[in-house]
Amino acid sequence: MAIWSRRRPKAERRYPVPLTTHQLWMVSLSAPVSRHRDASRTTLYPSARIDDDRARRRLADQWEITTRAELVGRLDDLASTGYRANAHRLLGVAPLAWDAALYVDISRRGFACGLLSEADAWTALKNIVPAVAGTYASWHEYADHYLLGRQVWRDGLQRTPDVAFPAPQAAADAHLRSLLDPVNRSSPWNLAPWDSIRRPDRTR
Repeated sequence: MAIWSRRRPKAERRYPVPLTTHQLWMVSLSAPVSRHRDASRTTLYPSARIDDDRARRRLADQWEITTRAELVGRLDDLASTGYRANAHRLLGVAPLAWDAALYVDISRRGFACGLLSEADAWTALKNIVPAVAGTYASWHEYADHYLLGRQVWRDGLQRTPDVAFPAPQAAADAHLRSLLDPVNRSSPWNLAPWDSIRRPDRTR
């Protein structure tokens, strides 16, 4: 990592108020996507250090999103049909978790680069909660469907020329095992248990 990047301010310094349990639960829906070392899993901002340009590049390079309208359109697609429609045609199962994780990740990056205000980002995250909480009963179930959705998506890339291939499924498997490990004190899934979204919100 370049020396200058270490001097970027920490996200928690710009956004010092800790998330409530419900907020952390919502942010944690994108935890499977956030495998890189400098990812933040306990703030709305997606990186541990402020790097708006990185969020902007990721949206542009991976999603071809450069405007608010494109961002909103992509979120609407992920919320309504997303990749799970194809998975359902192939397997008879619609893994909402894969689309939900991408939805939250894109929302957080949209906030980081200024395409969404903080209030709009939280509204977007709240909009996905009823479907996700009504579909799964645990982080384990959510993780299983995330991996299923990712596998279908990854298999589909094999038929797409000139695409930078993503990390192997084994890397995603290992990351999910870490998130689900009950002794992992830094896992947001242990900090915000699945059932906490069904209980009254509280400060942490």
